[in-house]
Amino acid sequence: MSIFRRRSARDDEAAEATTTETDESSGAAGVPGADGGAGGGEGASTAPAAPAGLSPRPQGPFDVTEVDDELPRVDLGALRLPGVPGMELRLEVEDGTRRVVAATVALSGSTAQLQAFAAPRTQGIWGEVRSEIAASLASSGGVSQEVPGPYGTELVAQVPTRLPDGRVMASPARFVGVDGPRWFLRAVLSGPAAVDAEAAAPLEALLRGAVVVRGSEAMAPRDLLPLKLPQAPAGAVPAGEQPTGEQPAAQQGQQEV
Repeated sequence: MSIFRRRSARDDEAAEATTTETDESSGAAGVPGADGGAGGGEGASTAPAAPAGLSPRPQGPFDVTEVDDELPRVDLGALRLPGVPGMELRLEVEDGTRRVVAATVALSGSTAQLQAFAAPRTQGIWGEVRSEIAASLASSGGVSQEVPGPYGTELVAQVPTRLPDGRVMASPARFVGVDGPRWFLRAVLSGPAAVDAEAAAPLEALLRGAVVVRGSEAMAPRDLLPLKLPQAPAGAVPAGEQPTGEQPAAQQGQQEV
């Protein structure tokens, strides 16, 4: 089920997306230590007030130019995620191109799929995207409802999922959208975090500590910002990635780090 449609580069939003700027490095990327946190502690950055049309981000997630803390983060290219004890990070890889298209964090029995996209500097796209997600869910037999959240309106949904035996069941999901400066970050929470505020707290804390690296390239709105595997020591093979040959079928479509 497709739930994210890229706009044409000829849309009037694209003119704003071509404005370039040099992003500053946070200097805080890297594989987190065992004591890594998820933001909100002493020394953490505070994002400036959002321009009209963008999401409120008083405590993050941050643009790379807003970061001045020393929180260890895993560098995934367009996304830098804080390390949290007990979290599991999986990178989803597109068949054929082997392009990394999403990062999924499993923590405390729930998951959050994160993706970052190009967007206009001062015009949010979450409202339009949210409507498209709701329409797509409805057309496939799912249901959704808009609810208030920390970044504005969210979408809570029951997503139809086909089981191996052919039966279809509804799985809860919570769609969170954050409109930042020239980027849009989408998080899809699944499991208990989709329906329970207490269960969602660890993943929400991780989201607040996330950093988006938009880059200075001209990109059309909704273009996926490039992700990459985190760097490993020389000669090491990331868990879930085979050193040679094809991956086992069970690992096709995702890499675990």
